Amino acid sequence: MVIGAVASLVLAVCGGGAVWWQTRGDGDPLAGRPRVTDGAAGLSYAIPEGWKHSGQDKLIGAFTSSVGTDSADREGGSTVLAGRSGAVPEEALKPRAERAARSNAVFFAPDGRSTLEESRATEVSGRPAHTVVLRLDGGEGGAGHLRMTLVRVDGGRSAFLLGIARPAGPEERRQVDAVLESASVK
Repeated sequence: MVIGAVASLVLAVCGGGAVWWQTRGDGDPLAGRPRVTDGAAGLSYAIPEGWKHSGQDKLIGAFTSSVGTDSADREGGSTVLAGRSGAVPEEALKPRAERAARSNAVFFAPDGRSTLEESRATEVSGRPAHTVVLRLDGGEGGAGHLRMTLVRVDGGRSAFLLGIARPAGPEERRQVDAVLESASVK
């Protein structure tokens, strides 16, 4: 009887462990999704369901790749753009990321103003990086969300991801943030 109880307990623990192993995620909401590999920027990032990878011919020179929602049938939308820049020393990541985020806020929302919500050091694939989040207020597109991560790819170059959601509801913010969090250095 004791052997049967022990066997049942072992079976239950093993079965529970197998279920946990199969159902656990890596915490990445975009795990398993297709990715953009941007060789010019040296970054890779995930494409959320319902988003599309845009061709380079539609981008201005500052950007090397982009993904976004199809907003042709409505006002606003969400987009993430990647780009490259020259070397940025690790100690300069914060001021450069903050300045670049504010500059992009003026470019993408010229009629509104931006408010700093977050500015923090982070890493992308073990490389030093800095992320800035701005709330975009007013202007033609309504309230917006801008998130920018500047990454020191190596000693000779840096790259960035810039995500914008307008209007910025919780789902739009979550998706833009998830794309930037999915980034890796390639």
